[in-house]
Amino acid sequence: MTRAKVEVTDNQVEAALKTLKKVMIKGGLYQEMKRRVYYEKPSVKRKRKQAQARKKRRRALKRSRVDDEE
Repeated sequence: MTRAKVEVTDNQVEAALKTLKKVMIKGGLYQEMKRRVYYEKPSVKRKRKQAQARKKRRRALKRSRVDDEE
């Protein structure tokens, strides 16, 4: 698990929270927290991972086609 760390300077808590949220979103922690709120059955987890892999392959293929055209 990744750790997110933000320093609070000059008692600016709101700015630190905003920065923390950005760091968490960028690191994927925010999405992971949302996903772990409810139990996910292993079959559903497998299907989700397969869908992500398909999406990733499609994106990579699309990028390679764009690179070939240039």
